[in-house]
Amino acid sequence: MYKINSIQNLENPRFIKPILINYSLKGVDRVWEAVIAHDSVAVLLWHREKNAFILVKQLHATVLNKNRENGMMYELCAGIVDKNLSHDQIAKEEILEECGYNIPIENIQKISSFYTSVGISGTHQTLYYAACDDSMKVNNGGGLDDEDIEVVYVPLESAKKFMFDESYQKTTGVMMAFYWFFDNQHSL
Repeated sequence: MYKINSIQNLENPRFIKPILINYSLKGVDRVWEAVIAHDSVAVLLWHREKNAFILVKQLHATVLNKNRENGMMYELCAGIVDKNLSHDQIAKEEILEECGYNIPIENIQKISSFYTSVGISGTHQTLYYAACDDSMKVNNGGGLDDEDIEVVYVPLESAKKFMFDESYQKTTGVMMAFYWFFDNQHSL
């Protein structure tokens, strides 16, 4: 069971920076509270032999803060762009860290990029697709030392049901990536 122990104001943030944006719209001065945050990459992983999508399941304190009962989220393998590497390389590293697959960078295909969290941060995310099989598995994944990530396989035949089953808390990226797959890679 997870619970929120306390909430406090952030004094010296490591990954975000709260700001106040002063701007003009149609000649009227306005303000907007926002957060400067890192851009990110996300990867839709497809396991050929299992005929399944590979997602990660992990606790997000922000969701726990809203829900109070369940902060576990199903999401794409993803990570922030916080080092001086190409987005492709960061995607490759995240696949290895979170899911345990060593996929050659030339097999990681860019789908598109878009803005997320536009009301609070306007971060930019690059979405990728990669297919894998058991020969590429080099460890169990699970993330880095301070992460607790569960690797989850969603079989193709139940993916559309999974998309709309609200008992599985998931990100919009999962749904968008599944739609892309059905439209571009496979039709059910």
